[in-house]
Amino acid sequence: MKKTTAEADTPAEESAPPKPARARNRRGEGGRLREDIVAAAVELLDESGDERAITLRSVARRVGIAAPSIYPHFPDQPAIMLAVVRGEFADLHRNLLAAVEAVGDDPRERLYAACDAYLDFARLHPGRYRTMFGGLWQPTLGDSSLTHDDLATLGSDTMQLMVDLFGDCVAAGEATSTDVSSDAVALWLGLHGLAHQRAVSQAFPWPDDIADRIITTLAHLTPRT
Repeated sequence: MKKTTAEADTPAEESAPPKPARARNRRGEGGRLREDIVAAAVELLDESGDERAITLRSVARRVGIAAPSIYPHFPDQPAIMLAVVRGEFADLHRNLLAAVEAVGDDPRERLYAACDAYLDFARLHPGRYRTMFGGLWQPTLGDSSLTHDDLATLGSDTMQLMVDLFGDCVAAGEATSTDVSSDAVALWLGLHGLAHQRAVSQAFPWPDDIADRIITTLAHLTPRT
């Protein structure tokens, strides 16, 4: 039977030596194998920069298990990728929260801190970032275990954080938005566009204050005297 894209061997998979067989988990430790599977998929993604390098066979070889041992934890390759992407969104959310908490109570500074942390994440983890936002991973519903809700809820916590920070600016008279939710989406799109273009157009002479210009404009921030 012909292999699907998710199951086909890749050059990296063919050349990489298998790890020694993994010791069997003790009773109650099955969750650790699931974590190991996701960690192996992240490693493969970081090394290759290509979601196609993550197959059931390549992940199994990396972990040191037989491919069928994956099925009790993940029904197919897209399910592994979903777990990877969810983990990266959780990491992004933690980074934004840490940045916000580090600057104190000023609502404008908190919004800027979150935006800067977002751009830093994209710069430091380009392969993971592209996978999170469809540049590498573009799952098709209907031929995998994924559902519409699985994809629609990705990043919802981070978006809500941006909405909350934006709303705090409006409440403090620091922004003039009359539709915080929609304007927060516009701000995210501006940040995403900058992150993407910085990655693909590294030689472009980006203005030093381009991020500030985008944030100030799309967040409708009022001038400070």
